[in-house]
Amino acid sequence: MKRHRNVKIVATLGPASNDYDMIRALHEAGADVFRLNMSHGDHEEIRARHAIIRQVEKDLDSPIAILADLQGPKLRVGVFANGEEELVPGASFRLDLDKAEGDVNRVCLPHKEIFDALEPGAHLLVNDGKIKLRVKDCGATFADCEVIVGGTISNRKGVNVPDVVLPLAALSDKDRKDLEFVCELGVDWLALSFVQRPADVDEARDLCKGRAAILSKIEKPAAVKNFDDILAVSDGIMVARGDLGVELPVQNVPPIQKRLVRKCRAAGKPVIVATQMLESMIDSPMPTRAEVSDVATAIYEGADAIMLSAESAAGSYPIEAVTTMSNVANEVESDPTYTEIIEASRRAVRTTVADGIVSAAREIAETTDIKAICCFSQSGTTALLVARERPRVPIIALTSYIHTARRLCLSWGTNCVVVGEVSRFKDAVVAAVRATLAQGLATKEDMIVVTAGVPFNTPGTTNILRVAPCEEKLIFASETE
Repeated sequence: MKRHRNVKIVATLGPASNDYDMIRALHEAGADVFRLNMSHGDHEEIRARHAIIRQVEKDLDSPIAILADLQGPKLRVGVFANGEEELVPGASFRLDLDKAEGDVNRVCLPHKEIFDALEPGAHLLVNDGKIKLRVKDCGATFADCEVIVGGTISNRKGVNVPDVVLPLAALSDKDRKDLEFVCELGVDWLALSFVQRPADVDEARDLCKGRAAILSKIEKPAAVKNFDDILAVSDGIMVARGDLGVELPVQNVPPIQKRLVRKCRAAGKPVIVATQMLESMIDSPMPTRAEVSDVATAIYEGADAIMLSAESAAGSYPIEAVTTMSNVANEVESDPTYTEIIEASRRAVRTTVADGIVSAAREIAETTDIKAICCFSQSGTTALLVARERPRVPIIALTSYIHTARRLCLSWGTNCVVVGEVSRFKDAVVAAVRATLAQGLATKEDMIVVTAGVPFNTPGTTNILRVAPCEEKLIFASETE
């Protein structure tokens, strides 16, 4: 299914998008990747949604990526005798390990790891940052705090600890079970929550055993601080602005988003911008102007994908939300300023033969009348390198492996096509010509650029480039050999 845009759209599935007709409609409206949120729904519900996506993929003959988003460790207070209490600024409030019901003076925080890491002066944020506490004194079982920003605190509200690196693994027991389940099910991407250090990614990769690509969610100050090291061991990144905006001053989030997107682009690794992109469309068929500008900003930055959360999972207008996002993308990418910004922010990375090949492919395509860059990529490496260049012409990623095609659905500008086994570069050129003609990106009088790695089936060997005419005789000669 040819998209007339480069940025990809990730749509979260949930109660509002739970059946075949809706999931198919979302894909036809523009969703390239479907997100399964492991925080909601049991394994049987996840299995059913996965099966529907694969059926839609088969019926439309269009590769679709599936992203399973692990919940991560959730830090929450206990319960209150009255259900809730009102905390006023300046008051004292204790968090401790006592499981007794809480009151206006204290409540249980059943996470010993937090007390082990806390120091006087540290801050704790409760209920998405609506309540702010500062630690005055603490020990192995308690933290005496001053209420800095008051409000209503109620049962099992979430707690964020922005000032310290918590000695918590990114994978809880539930996450490990969910990871094994979705890997066996056959998802393409696995999103890790609560990543703080590269070791968190390494642990997940060991458990995955190559069955899914690893995407790290950046939602903690520690992850921002350690970002370069986390990026190096990850296959992709999600800028999860929800918790990031809770744990850091909100004004810090836009420049962080911009820096992280640029670093991902330079590394040639897909990056998703997520959270509250069209939040008002949960209840309204029209977004706010500010939301449209937010979506446009991520596209102008060159993000690989933009994501819908509750808008498509639980909202009243899931198809409209996807359609709106797609329309904004088409409009932005047709703006001459978009091309200027993308090219001005491109970093020249030419340290390997593969870097030189894909850079040359882009320059040839942009200085001559080339209609598309076709990259034959069994592992996805060549396609990711071409996408890193952000060329002005369409990218066609050809592979013999459906798993590679699905994973590349998250990468900027890639139109993924599954072809038969190829053992010679000439066969790759023929497959590229056929795919380009079939997608209507060129005529038989046009030319394309073809890149590949020889020998085939060896990741990271992008080493050959050819300018090929889309001629009938080329295909005919191949068929008669």
